[in-house]
Amino acid sequence: MKAIVVDQFGGPEALDFRDVEVGEPGSGEIRVRHHAIGVNFIDTYHRTGLYPNPLPLIPGSEGAGEVISVGAGVTGFKPGDRIAYQGTIGAYTEERIMPAAKAVLLPESIDYETAAAIMLKGLTAYYLLFLTWPVRSGETILFQAAAGGMGLIACQWAKSIGARVIGTAGNPDKVALAKANGCDEVINYSEEDFAVRVRELTNGKGVDVVYDGVGQDTFEKSLDCLRPMGLMVSYGNATGPVSVPDLGILARKGSLFVTRPTGAHYFAERPALLAGAKALFAAVESGAVKPHIGQRFALSEAADAHRALEGRKTVGSTILLP
Repeated sequence: MKAIVVDQFGGPEALDFRDVEVGEPGSGEIRVRHHAIGVNFIDTYHRTGLYPNPLPLIPGSEGAGEVISVGAGVTGFKPGDRIAYQGTIGAYTEERIMPAAKAVLLPESIDYETAAAIMLKGLTAYYLLFLTWPVRSGETILFQAAAGGMGLIACQWAKSIGARVIGTAGNPDKVALAKANGCDEVINYSEEDFAVRVRELTNGKGVDVVYDGVGQDTFEKSLDCLRPMGLMVSYGNATGPVSVPDLGILARKGSLFVTRPTGAHYFAERPALLAGAKALFAAVESGAVKPHIGQRFALSEAADAHRALEGRKTVGSTILLP
């Protein structure tokens, strides 16, 4: 089988497309043939070693396909089943072995490409909006990078709950896309100070919660957007890791709360994964969340996909096609 392999941490050039041996599933495992594979910023962290993993490494944490075979002790899955998953590294390959406990059955109403575009981002949106800070109707949120794959899903979902959604984006086309996908207002951060504009939009009050996957470039100004005792949710670091050496900044800016959540903890137990997937699929089936696939690349072009993602040249979700 063909796969993308990282032998040494580095830039997109570290992604080597070559033959690999897949083998047969062991106890509790399934073998999956991918029909579509999701691309996410966390894949670049694995590629560079920011989030280190043993080498050689097949990156990718999200995919959709069909079950080819099952290992001993596996229940609930059989060959031919349509499945999707997130949160287990090794997706950039035509076929793979993976833990059955990480997969969920895919409804017939959701195609493989859509599933690969929504599993990681959609389940992240689920825990951000319903668990990390249970957003209530009438609350105001700020979502950074609202035109990205995560942003489009989360902003639509938050709007369906009844939240007032303020987003940020980097150019007029992305602003328009975010407005068409759940945002009440979108701030073009390349043209104006988003913290100042948020204060104007909220009559000086600030927002209840900020969701920020951008990281270093936006973190401190995101704090300036919050109301007193509001929550800063730093869920990613696309522009670099965030540090808060002086916790007093939280007091000075309004007795703020900060959290750095990860799906590895929210979905550590299978019942939580199943609950999140059920809510996500229902949101897609109802039309509350309309997935947007902005880019499709061949699996062999994974390096180009990473360059586009890191260069902020993508909109919506990006997928690889084996």
